[in-house]
Amino acid sequence: MLLNGNNVTKNFGGLKALDDVSFALEKGEILGLIGPNGAGKTTLFNIISGFYGATLGTIKFQETEINKLKPHQICKLGIGRSFQITNPFLDLTVLENVTVGARFGRGKNTSLKEASDIALQYLEFVNLHSKKYVLAKTLNIVERKLLEIARALATDPKLVLLDEPLNGLNPTEIKNACSLVRRMRDDLDISVFWIEHVMQAIMTTAERILVLDTGQKIAEGTPLEISRNKKVIAAYLGEEGL
Repeated sequence: MLLNGNNVTKNFGGLKALDDVSFALEKGEILGLIGPNGAGKTTLFNIISGFYGATLGTIKFQETEINKLKPHQICKLGIGRSFQITNPFLDLTVLENVTVGARFGRGKNTSLKEASDIALQYLEFVNLHSKKYVLAKTLNIVERKLLEIARALATDPKLVLLDEPLNGLNPTEIKNACSLVRRMRDDLDISVFWIEHVMQAIMTTAERILVLDTGQKIAEGTPLEISRNKKVIAAYLGEEGL
């Protein structure tokens, strides 16, 4: 088991953002995470990556308990992450942005030259190589999403958390991004935990889907099983949609 969460609960004062959520992700798996707005999806990612501490429960990555580790420690263990709202270093070049990830996000010391070479490799992988010398602030939304992914890949992860990478993309760009997710798993041997609202994309790319609603896990299974689950349909459409 690559990643394992048991009874994860997160309270913000009187608000229970996550309520007794358990999950598991196998090595080599693409696991989807879906649910209505406010379901607790990004909160779960924030706990896995160390931005929040869990109120209750445990999370293990390769049998190492990571609950109390800081984000940079979790990153160096092998968990990379992209964010729903991209936040590059705007006044650095695309290459410099990814070099930062390779230089400081890995579990071993990496020289500046080595980090730059690694960054070039992943810019090629996400098809941003031609933009390597332009400033990040000049990139459009699609390019910034790809930069986020390249920066995460440059940290040498075994697992990448993707938070809505398809938001704002057109159908052709969505198709290309889904292909990129598959290549991350197939070509780089990186497992993927993926939050997404574009249902057709995640249902045709992920092997298994986890569904949250109001902080609770309401379903887990194959895309076909999830598409037929009455609790999931009700969460998205309301009881009248059943």
